[in-house]
Amino acid sequence: MAEFKPSYAVEGLPGHPLHPPLTDATIGIYTFATLAAVLSKLGVAEHAFAQAWWLALVVGLIATVFTALTGLIDWLKITRGTELWKTATLHLSAMLTATVFFLIAALVGHGGYVDREVTTGAFLVTLIGFVCLSAGGWLGGAVTYVHGMRVLSLPDEDTVKAIAPVPTDEKVEAAGR
Repeated sequence: MAEFKPSYAVEGLPGHPLHPPLTDATIGIYTFATLAAVLSKLGVAEHAFAQAWWLALVVGLIATVFTALTGLIDWLKITRGTELWKTATLHLSAMLTATVFFLIAALVGHGGYVDREVTTGAFLVTLIGFVCLSAGGWLGGAVTYVHGMRVLSLPDEDTVKAIAPVPTDEKVEAAGR
C-alpha cells in the first residue's frame, strides 16, 4: 500500500521533486530581470524597465530562498564523492555564485531603482550573475537528465499514477532510484 511520507512536503513526491519547478520560476525571474536591464540600457522604456529590473531582482532573491532550500535537501542526500555529487556540487556552486552577484546588483542598484535607471556597475554585475545562472542551469540539467537524479523512469506506469505518484517501496526500488 502506498503511503504519504512527511518528507514529501519539502522534497516533493517520488518522480515529482519540488526543486526543479522552483528553479524554473527563479531562473525565469532572473532572466526577466536581465532582459529588463538590457532593454533599459538600450533606452526602451528606460525608466520603467529600470524599476522592473530591480523589483525582479528582489523577487528573484526571495524565490531563491525556497529554491535553494529544496536543492540543499536534495544535495544532502547524494552520496559524497560520486560523479552525481560532483556535478550537483558544481551546480550548487554556480547557483550560489549567481545569487551573490544578483544580491550585489540589487544592493548597489537600489539607488538606480530610486532614480529609475540601471547603473553601469549594477548592469555588469547583473550580466555576470546571469552567466553564472546559465551555467548553473546547464549543470542542473545534467544532474537530472544525465545522472537521472530523482527520476523514476517508469514508462509503463498508469497515467493517473504517473501524474501524482506515491509508489510503493517496491516500485521505487524496482526503478533503481
